Amino acid sequence: MPRAGELWLIDFPFSSGVGSKRRPALVLWVDGPDAVMAVVTSAGRRSDSDVPLRDWEEAGLLAPSTVRLRRVDTFETSLLIRRLGRLTEHDANELRGAWKRAVGPQF
Repeated sequence: MPRAGELWLIDFPFSSGVGSKRRPALVLWVDGPDAVMAVVTSAGRRSDSDVPLRDWEEAGLLAPSTVRLRRVDTFETSLLIRRLGRLTEHDANELRGAWKRAVGPQF
């Protein structure tokens, strides 16, 4: 069962709804049989809601990576392919701060 703060491999769908790409994703929270996840990319930061991971190797990733907090989707946990690792406390704190600053409700 996935837990918040873990990185998992998943087939992440393209926003067009046509096709997907196998990539790492960060579990933000688990709600029953579903996991809310943010995409992880090897591309650099391009907005205030993107968080580069300082400890990407320790988290089980193969390359320097960025979490895109505005690129979120919900998946049944049965669709997760395999666990890659877990965020360090430093990276988790950076992501929590970015979520509060850039992603939380904006109404």
